[in-house]
Amino acid sequence: MLTGSKTTFKVRQMVPDIKERMLSHSGVNARGRDMFGLRCLPGECVLQRAVLVRKKLTAKEGGGWLSGTLFCTHFRVAFVPQDSPKPDDNADPVLLGDHDVALASIEKVVAVGPSRTKLVTASSSLKFTPEELVLYCRDLRVLCFLFDRLTPDTQAVEITYTIAKTYQPLKPGTVLSFQNAALGSVEMKQFLSNRRLDAHMNWFDSSSDWEQELERTGACGWRVSSVNDRFEMSTSLPKFNVVPQKVLDTELKKTFAHFNEGRIPRWCWRHPRGSDLLRMASFQNNIYHEKDDIRNLELILFGGQSLCVVVELGEEMPSPTDIQLAHTRLRALCLGDISTSVSVPDDKWLSTLESTHWLDYTRCCLRKAAEVACLLRGGHLTVVLQEAEDRDMTCVVSSLVQVMCDPHCRTRAGFQGLVQKEWVMAGHRFLSRINYHRDSDKEEAPVFLLFLDCVWQLWVQYPSRFQLTGDFLLALHDSFHLPIFSSFLANCHRERCKRSQNLSQSYTPVNGWRDVLPRGSFPDPSDPPLPPVWDWALQYSSQRRERFTQPVSLPALPQPLFNGNLNTNPEAHRLSDSAPGSVFLLSRGSFSCSANLLPWRSGGGSGVYRKSHRRGGSSSENLPGLERLLKAWALTELPQGHTTTIAGLQGPLDPYEPLLPLLLGPCLGVWRDCYLRGALHAQAFSHPISSSTQHPVEQLAWEVQQLRDKLALTSSPTNTVPAKTQEPRRTDSNLNQNTNNSTFLFPASRPPGPVVSKTTPPILNLQPRVPPASSAPLSRPGHRDSSKHTFLFGHPSSSEARPDQRYFPAPNNNAKLPKSNGPSLGS
Repeated sequence: MLTGSKTTFKVRQMVPDIKERMLSHSGVNARGRDMFGLRCLPGECVLQRAVLVRKKLTAKEGGGWLSGTLFCTHFRVAFVPQDSPKPDDNADPVLLGDHDVALASIEKVVAVGPSRTKLVTASSSLKFTPEELVLYCRDLRVLCFLFDRLTPDTQAVEITYTIAKTYQPLKPGTVLSFQNAALGSVEMKQFLSNRRLDAHMNWFDSSSDWEQELERTGACGWRVSSVNDRFEMSTSLPKFNVVPQKVLDTELKKTFAHFNEGRIPRWCWRHPRGSDLLRMASFQNNIYHEKDDIRNLELILFGGQSLCVVVELGEEMPSPTDIQLAHTRLRALCLGDISTSVSVPDDKWLSTLESTHWLDYTRCCLRKAAEVACLLRGGHLTVVLQEAEDRDMTCVVSSLVQVMCDPHCRTRAGFQGLVQKEWVMAGHRFLSRINYHRDSDKEEAPVFLLFLDCVWQLWVQYPSRFQLTGDFLLALHDSFHLPIFSSFLANCHRERCKRSQNLSQSYTPVNGWRDVLPRGSFPDPSDPPLPPVWDWALQYSSQRRERFTQPVSLPALPQPLFNGNLNTNPEAHRLSDSAPGSVFLLSRGSFSCSANLLPWRSGGGSGVYRKSHRRGGSSSENLPGLERLLKAWALTELPQGHTTTIAGLQGPLDPYEPLLPLLLGPCLGVWRDCYLRGALHAQAFSHPISSSTQHPVEQLAWEVQQLRDKLALTSSPTNTVPAKTQEPRRTDSNLNQNTNNSTFLFPASRPPGPVVSKTTPPILNLQPRVPPASSAPLSRPGHRDSSKHTFLFGHPSSSEARPDQRYFPAPNNNAKLPKSNGPSLGS
């Protein structure tokens, strides 16, 4: 509803049910209803729509413009193509179509007029009718919609305001309202409650799931403990944890107090050559170590092995604050500053990318994971990843190690199970790191996105060794920004259980505070059930999901040996130089034997311990033996029929050979399909150039045509070509004028007709074919040209130019070409 004069529009916020009655057909409440071609979710209402709208397609989508209708609901901004098939009412609902974006994913709304642009907010007022609508998203997408001249002005203004008022930048309390808008209807709750989990992946939420993983890896000497089934020992650890068989639950309970947040050393994965990967938090200070506690602690750390290497991640790995700052700089580099229309020049783009340190942190994670993978490849030792809280970088490194070493983790089901095990169940603080509620910016850090970038780097270097594809990683990246999945809306397994089971607490003198599920209680009916992120059929169409995997010929894996060691007769000299029970520290690429590595070996604790563990004070004499042990993995004889491989080479493969990444500067690149998919839009928004300056593409086209003309003159028998009569070039043909910056990046196409340069060079085949009148676009009233111009691209508003329509602009002798020594943002 519009009020005010013809030049100033002010939109009053309309109640959703009133909008629903205005836009919906009466009596249409069935599941999967078709509303103006849009298949709405159960309970979803359309707030506003605009007809005769065109969407700019990305290069990956084929480029060009797609005509259709634009909708704004209280959950998403949906675009329905004009020629799209009629939706099937019997099919299961899909949250987002191929051209949709959730309101929670929108970060900025920009309206573009004939001579100005405006960042639209809920309190803004427009003094012009928008010709284009640009949506900047949190997942680095940029969606551009172009309104046709036949689109009613009221629809263009109202849908712009409706989106700006409805998407509401995230703040405390808006996430729950967004979840209710998407999943809160009775039909949607019933539909989600009947969804079945993916049976092909391991969810690691039961004891049998962990036992299945132990059997798959061939790990023996370990068992699944349920001592934390009520989260009494540690509130951030899962219910089930894998510990050595020799440690009983009664003894295990005493070890939780020795670590931060009770995060004891836990088994993660076993390499087929006999090494075990563990992770733990830092030791608690000022804890008295009893003799029995010391024995149990060392049993857990060594896990039946003779050597233990502790990998300290706190010193050389980036902190969450560093990761957040780097990601913020990367976003600013890729999208530019939307509010000030300023971005980095092309000749400084690479240096600015380096200054973000994002690729440095990616390289650091890959390097550390490669070091750990080589350690595990040596066999006969336990590698323990240690971090102060064991909830950030241990997730990254342990996951990357398994991706490098385990072919199963490079499949779709295996990778999903890996994230479920090392991130979701292990207690990564997704809710705090994503900061959906905007409660505390100090905790925000996209650690998981850094991990996805690292996996993408491995996928680029070893594409034939992955079943999952870049489309799968991109879909997971985008789902990370959507606050409706239970996988990302909690900081630990305990919080997810409390939400899904409505747990309460009771106190007893013996057991203390315990979470108890009241008899006959059910989850709060007002809260919608949240699906896991792995329910891809709920998020994407079948065509999109088909691109998640690719056929890959994985090498035949030998049967796991339940002694956990492929080499059953290790050479004696490997362990002769290192005393059994030695503990080493791997830090900054080198080994050391710090006396303070284990608190009970640094002089603290009981005197009995110091006497009976005199060998624990390892000296540097043991280091050469350990180094020889680690180097011996390169000389180990591989199984018959297998050969080693280098990155990119094909041939017989050792299935347990780690995928060691190339870490030199040129070998690590920018995730183009993710970070740069909106860069061309942002460049057009942020790089206006003067109208007197010819675009480099036009200059290059003119130079190419000049060379063609010279070749034609040389090869022609008469060596002469008559020049056609030309008209002077129109200086006012570009109608995308801006009062502040004169013109935009891509000048508009000229109307069909002869064109001549100031120097009148001989030009061949200049006359283009004039398109039919029915295909010519109609411009809005007030335009001085019959062609539709765009703010971002300057293309005609109808379909793309025909192949035989060629325009060869004349050079501008007075204009200087802008320097472009670096790569283009949209290249």
